[in-house]
Amino acid sequence: MTSRERVIKSINHQPIDRMPIDLGMHNSTGISAFAYWNLREHLGLSTDDIKIPDMVQFLARVDDDILQRFHCDCMMLQAPWSHEAKWNPRGNYKFNIPSTAQPMLRSDGSWIVEKSGQTMRMPKDGFFFDGGWPGFSDLDETAQFQATVASAERIFKETDYFTTYIGYHAYFCCDNMDWQCNMIVDPDLIRAENDRIHEAQIASVSQVIDQMGGYVQAVALNSDLGSQRGPLVNPALYQDLCAPYVKKFCDFVHQNSDMKTFLHCCGSMKPLIPTLIDCGIDIINPVQISADNMNPADLKHEFGKDITFWGGGCDTQNVLSTGSVDEVKQNVKDLVSVFKPDGGFVFNQVHNIMGNVPPENIVAMLDTAYEESFEELD
Repeated sequence: MTSRERVIKSINHQPIDRMPIDLGMHNSTGISAFAYWNLREHLGLSTDDIKIPDMVQFLARVDDDILQRFHCDCMMLQAPWSHEAKWNPRGNYKFNIPSTAQPMLRSDGSWIVEKSGQTMRMPKDGFFFDGGWPGFSDLDETAQFQATVASAERIFKETDYFTTYIGYHAYFCCDNMDWQCNMIVDPDLIRAENDRIHEAQIASVSQVIDQMGGYVQAVALNSDLGSQRGPLVNPALYQDLCAPYVKKFCDFVHQNSDMKTFLHCCGSMKPLIPTLIDCGIDIINPVQISADNMNPADLKHEFGKDITFWGGGCDTQNVLSTGSVDEVKQNVKDLVSVFKPDGGFVFNQVHNIMGNVPPENIVAMLDTAYEESFEELD
């Protein structure tokens, strides 16, 4: 069974030869560039050409040698930067970043990037940038899209990895307090805004289907719906003002392609899962099992037949960065034993691997996931 077939069959809850594994297909399933540099050094692999597809979270593009070493089944879809520059933030770390970034060192040891009127800052000895989220491509929108089409074609024809087109709004502005308040005081304004967003997104995803539908297996929507303690939005309000648009988007994708719908959604959001299933969401990521009311066994029991959990395979918040190798292995075994039966699960840690995670723990996590991937498959 190829990697692409394995992932698709798991999403469809069909028999598979082993549990699929992901590292780095999405901007929330990846690994800090610092942790990636340390991992490659630990494995005796070259650190000379580490590329950075996400400057803000400062994630590394996971190379094919690492994907093969850890039996991964997915690959990130993002066209390479047209021009790159080497950046040495500290020590021996060197990374290939977009030449448009141009970090500037401040007297306090922090790094500042100013782009398109936005500023972001990496503190001294930090691992990622805070502040704005500017774009770094030096291509216009049309050229960037065609470069992405070419990358999608290459991944499909030259590899057997599963991949996803990333970039759609999930009709809930989790980072805009005014927007959230208007859901209560001015719902018509929210409907008008979501009408505008939806029109633009259907036009965009139509292009993706037309030009990448044969190459790409999913499209990703992004919107956090939960905090550590509970949902960020009243489920009834979400069902009234946001869910109808999510459903229309999912219906369009499913009616016009074979692609799956992937929703990135952090936090404690269990009360919203039934609505998301009704909307046609196929996949939820990152499955933040460390948040309140996100017990893995409950999630699998209540929703495991109707949706795919992509993530939740290792607790990054409490175990991966601070636990021992043995604790990481046991955590993976425990979580995989819950999520894996009957498919509908792609192994990934909860969100990205942070920059201070020891390489030994990363190896332990991914090797254990592979070892457990064959056991007791129904």
